[in-house]
Amino acid sequence: MECPTFDSQQLLELARTRMPFGKYKGRLLIDLPEPYVVWFSQQGFPKGKLGDMLRTVHEIKVNGLEYLFDPLR
Repeated sequence: MECPTFDSQQLLELARTRMPFGKYKGRLLIDLPEPYVVWFSQQGFPKGKLGDMLRTVHEIKVNGLEYLFDPLR
C-alpha cells in the first residue's frame, strides 16, 4: 500500500483552519472526530478548498496518520 504524501504547508494550513459551519463549527479541522469526517466522505465533501482540506483530513485519519498532526498542535 502506497503512503500518501503531504506538503508541509498543506499540513500547517490544516492545523490552523477551523470548521466554518455545522455541529463542529469553530473546531480545528485536524480535531474533527473521525466519524464526522467519514460521514462527509460518504455524503460528499463540500466544493472548493474546504472540501479538499476535509478530504485530506479524511485520508490522514482513516490511514492512521494522525501522528502527522502532533507537532502542529
